[in-house]
Amino acid sequence: MASRFTKWLVDPKKNWFAKQHMKTISTRLRKYGLRYDDLFDPYYDLDIKEAMNRLPREVIDARNQRLKRAMDLSMKHEYLPEDVQAMQTPFRSYLQDMLALVKRENAEREALGALPLYQRTIP
Repeated sequence: MASRFTKWLVDPKKNWFAKQHMKTISTRLRKYGLRYDDLFDPYYDLDIKEAMNRLPREVIDARNQRLKRAMDLSMKHEYLPEDVQAMQTPFRSYLQDMLALVKRENAEREALGALPLYQRTIP
């Protein structure tokens, strides 16, 4: 019951509030030329770090370029021009498939009783 309600709550196709939230996030990401997957921090989650290590170099370079551009625009208190904002695709994912694969591999490893590939440590 709770999972069905949760799925409805976050599905923009069914919930008007979720749709408005997604629209707001999309607008904000377009202003800086970012994608939603650019917001994931590889230092926060080791699964994300592993997924990013498996991505092609061109994808990582494009991500780094988008982040640098966004930081530059933020420091200048500017946004991308309107015509460039219209070309942006903030919800075009490049990380989610690889992240799902890494999480499946970790779940399989745990189910088989194997040791984890990496240990989480907090300095």
